[in-house]
Amino acid sequence: MKIGLTSVMVDDQEKALRFYTEKLGFVTKTDMPAGEGRWLTVVSPEGAEGVELLLEPMGIPEAKAYQKVLYNSGITAAAFFTDDIDKEYEKLRDRGVVFTVEPTKTEWGAYAVFEDTCGNLISLTQT
Repeated sequence: MKIGLTSVMVDDQEKALRFYTEKLGFVTKTDMPAGEGRWLTVVSPEGAEGVELLLEPMGIPEAKAYQKVLYNSGITAAAFFTDDIDKEYEKLRDRGVVFTVEPTKTEWGAYAVFEDTCGNLISLTQT
């Protein structure tokens, strides 16, 4: 068994798609109609056959409330891994990504946190 799909809730799928592709460099894997939204997934170009990230539209008020509680508590919705956090941080910052936590060294590695423009905090992690 392996993980094939995970999701982040987004307030606007088109805005999310622009951020995750243009700012983070992910590529669109699937984009098709699904109910009132889209089944919209992106993948890392470094692992296109790996885990897909579903940009999940918030269809119910409880989802928006949950997302806001996580954000206000500083809890990240996802973690993306890198081999060089300083280099990745500089690249993303230069592309306009807003970081709420700059690269921070820990006993297990390093991390930084950024906003995805869609209501989520995302961890950038180097182990």
